[in-house]
Amino acid sequence: MDQSTTADQGKTVGSRLSAAPSPLGGFTLSAGRALSVVAVLVAIWWAGVAIFQPQPFILPGPVAVAETLLKQGHYLLWHAGITLVEIILGLMLGSALGIATALAVNAFPAGRRYVMPVVMASQALPVFAIAPLLILWFGLGLGSKIAMATLIIYFPVASALNDGLTRAQGNLIDLARLCGATPWQTLTRFRLPAAMPSLASGLRVAATIAPIGAVVGEWVGAAGGIGFVINQANARMQTDTVFAGLVLLMIMVVALRAAVDFALDRLVHWAPRTQTL
Repeated sequence: MDQSTTADQGKTVGSRLSAAPSPLGGFTLSAGRALSVVAVLVAIWWAGVAIFQPQPFILPGPVAVAETLLKQGHYLLWHAGITLVEIILGLMLGSALGIATALAVNAFPAGRRYVMPVVMASQALPVFAIAPLLILWFGLGLGSKIAMATLIIYFPVASALNDGLTRAQGNLIDLARLCGATPWQTLTRFRLPAAMPSLASGLRVAATIAPIGAVVGEWVGAAGGIGFVINQANARMQTDTVFAGLVLLMIMVVALRAAVDFALDRLVHWAPRTQTL
């Protein structure tokens, strides 16, 4: 009787495991849904242009944008590569500074009352107001764009991790004290692992907004990058090139977010999350 019950339970568990969706299957489903939405939007765009027939410098059709992507592919990809480097370096530096800040203010709780209000107040400064100063200090090269991306990314990472570390209290702290852990060991070995899901959420947000800083910096002053291309094309009323640059920027954002999701799903594999793109 016991053997048959165990066998039945094993079959039930096996069937549940086999029925569980694989990560690849979930990604394929999300990608299919996203492509469906994009196809509908492009169809509406094409229909609107065909019906109302606006001037090309006001609203080019999707065919004209696709032709621009093909004709200027090398030129656009070169500048997209510059923007991608700025975004990745800004994401790495901003994430590192955000994590360091959250760990520091939780290692020294007295500093939280002074540091976090300053961090939150810094977000009240308009991005366009900071960009000229960064260009003045760091020049027109990559430095100013990386600094801008770092500032954009820094706050969501620091805020998310600080929130996760703050919430990791109660029984977890009692367990650390019972094990004889020092305050630093309590922070790094107990509270930090418990706060990893919050950090993952902050990093996902940061990956989505990372291009804002780089593109704004390029828009204000640069010698290359997608923001530079869009700014130059807008001044010449080459709207098809503007749309082509925006398409490449959206592709970069989606690819970067997918890469971050892929890495975080393996780093924080024990924490379930809702299905996203």
